[in-house]
Amino acid sequence: MYKKYVKRWIDFFVSLVAIILLSPVFLILAVLVRIKLGSPVIFRQERPGKDEKIFCMYKFRTMTDERDADGNLLPDEKRLPAFGKCLRSTSLDELPELWNILKGDMSIVGPRPLLVQYLPLYNERQRRRHEARPGITGLAQVHGRNSISWAEKFEWDVKYVEHMTFWGDLRILADTVRVVLKKEGISSDTSMTMEEFRGNG
Repeated sequence: MYKKYVKRWIDFFVSLVAIILLSPVFLILAVLVRIKLGSPVIFRQERPGKDEKIFCMYKFRTMTDERDADGNLLPDEKRLPAFGKCLRSTSLDELPELWNILKGDMSIVGPRPLLVQYLPLYNERQRRRHEARPGITGLAQVHGRNSISWAEKFEWDVKYVEHMTFWGDLRILADTVRVVLKKEGISSDTSMTMEEFRGNG
């Protein structure tokens, strides 16, 4: 009952209220992003959602468009200024995803939506992560975020799909607050975020 019906209604109501209450924060962040990082203010990217249906995910941009002498974009770490790092560490860059939740593309809690090019690389068990709507936060995010391996991350995602409950979602949200405040797991050992997933081979 919760998975099929109640969860979606909670997502819709909470995201609608959050968008209304946080509208001043959205405006302030949009102005700061435009001044410090440039335009467009909103970063859009296609991601696979529930049942692998592709949708356009929204985030505040965190990187500049700085290029080298040949016109090529500089590496991520060169284009991620202090302001962008602050947005990521506090997860404020994720706020526009509330629109995705309102539309039904995403949920508050669920496996994070990853890149479309990863779809052919999953094994059968890992593919089960798409049995649920992707979320702003999830089990993998409160158990290491970007500091754990892809295999561990996917295992947490599938565990969530298999044991999705209202009380479980509340625990994940409470743990998310702790992780964000402590700024845990923002980066992996070798990347500013997470290394590219290259399959299970």
